[in-house]
Amino acid sequence: MKKQKALFLDRDGIINIDHGYVSKIEDFEFTEDIFELLHLFIQKEYLLFIITNQSGIGRGYYTLNDFNTLTEWMLQKLEDQNISIQKVTYCPHAPEDNCHCRKPQTGMIEDILKQYAINLSDSWLIGDKQSDIDLSHNAKIQHSIAIGSTTIQNASYQFDTISDCYTFLKNTQDKLL
Repeated sequence: MKKQKALFLDRDGIINIDHGYVSKIEDFEFTEDIFELLHLFIQKEYLLFIITNQSGIGRGYYTLNDFNTLTEWMLQKLEDQNISIQKVTYCPHAPEDNCHCRKPQTGMIEDILKQYAINLSDSWLIGDKQSDIDLSHNAKIQHSIAIGSTTIQNASYQFDTISDCYTFLKNTQDKLL
């Protein structure tokens, strides 16, 4: 079976603006240019996955049902833009639970690799926290992009916004993607 390229995306701060424990549709706001960015990767035949720590579930801030309702709505909005997400994986645990799935641990990536033949050396991860970029290294995902104004160590690239990332990749896609 031929291994495919993948783009792994954090949710809060990447797909949507991170307002802190986003769990309701009315609080969910897509980041500027996220649809355009995802289309670049789709055009280059990447599979798209969302990998997200959702400790708000473990902390009791919202329920798994709340998360699932919001996720279904988000996936439909992405489908409306001709963006298909292969799978959404999440860690519902609080940090003190020391689970294997919470980023930067590799459990969510391992879960995806059980179902999909992914070439991690041709794949990318986009996140807005050090734990996202650390996950890319721990899982041996070759390329990583950090988003945000705080310094994140060891990312292949760093941009202040998704819009900045999109502009850069649009202009360099034939070399990078």
